[in-house]
Amino acid sequence: MEFSGTFLPTTASSGLLACFTWYTMVATMFFLLASTVFSWLTRTHVAPEHNTNRVLTACISVVAGVSYFLIQDYFRTFLHAANGVPTYTENYAAFLAIGQLRYMDWTITTPLLLIKMFMMVHATDLRGSRLLYWAIVADIFMIATGYIGDQQLAVDGSILVGPRLIWGAISTIGYLFIVYALYRVWQEYAPLAKPIERRAFRLMAGTVVTLWGVYPIGYIFIAVTSINADYLQIAYSVADVLNKVGVGIIVYLAGSNILEERIDVTSPEYAMSVG
Repeated sequence: MEFSGTFLPTTASSGLLACFTWYTMVATMFFLLASTVFSWLTRTHVAPEHNTNRVLTACISVVAGVSYFLIQDYFRTFLHAANGVPTYTENYAAFLAIGQLRYMDWTITTPLLLIKMFMMVHATDLRGSRLLYWAIVADIFMIATGYIGDQQLAVDGSILVGPRLIWGAISTIGYLFIVYALYRVWQEYAPLAKPIERRAFRLMAGTVVTLWGVYPIGYIFIAVTSINADYLQIAYSVADVLNKVGVGIIVYLAGSNILEERIDVTSPEYAMSVG
C-alpha cells in the first residue's frame, strides 16, 4: 500500500508473516519510546536511591527505540524492494543485515541493564564496583565475539557455520561470567537489601538467565536450520520489550513501593515527591 509516497506493508503486498514481523518491530519501537517518556517523567516517583535507575531506564529505552526505528524502516524498505512475498533467501539476508543494528544497540543497552541490576541491591561499594566492572567487560566481550561470529559469511552471503559456531562458543564465556557475577551479587548484597529489592533483583536477573538466551538461540538456528528468519525477528522484538521495558517497570514498581512505605501518600511531602 502506498500512502503519500511511503510504502506500508500489507498482507496483500508482502504476505501475512512478513507484515506481522514489521508490525511487531513498529510496536516494539512504540513500547520503547513510551518507556522513555514514562521513565523520565516518573524518575522522582520512586525512592531517591532508585532515581538514577529510572534515568538509566530512559537512556536504555531511547537508544533501543531509535534502533527499532532504524530496524523497522530498513525492513519496510526491504519489503518494498522485494515487491511481493519475500523468499527464504531474501529474509535470511535481511535478518543478517538487521543484526548489525541490534549489535550496536546491545553494545550500549546491555551494560546499562547490568548497572541497573547492581544498583537495585546497592552493590555500589568497592567490591560491588569491581564485580560490575568485570561483568561489563564480560558483556562487551560477549557482544564483540558474537558480532565477529555474525560476520562469518562466504562471498555469496551464506553463513560459514563452523567459524560462526566457534565464535558463538567463545561468546558464551562472557555470558557465563555475567551469570556468575549476578549470582555473587545475590549472595553478597541481596541479604542486605529490602525484601522488595531482592524480589526485583531476582526478576531482573532472571531476564539475563532466560530471555537473553533468545538471541543466541536465533544465532544458532539461522546457521544450522532452515527456519524462516521472520520468526526470529518476532522473537527478538518480544524479548527486547521484556528485557528493556519490562525490567524498567520492575524498577519502577519496586522504587515507588519503597517511597509509599516511607512517606504517607496523603501528605504534602508525597505530593511534592511525585509532582
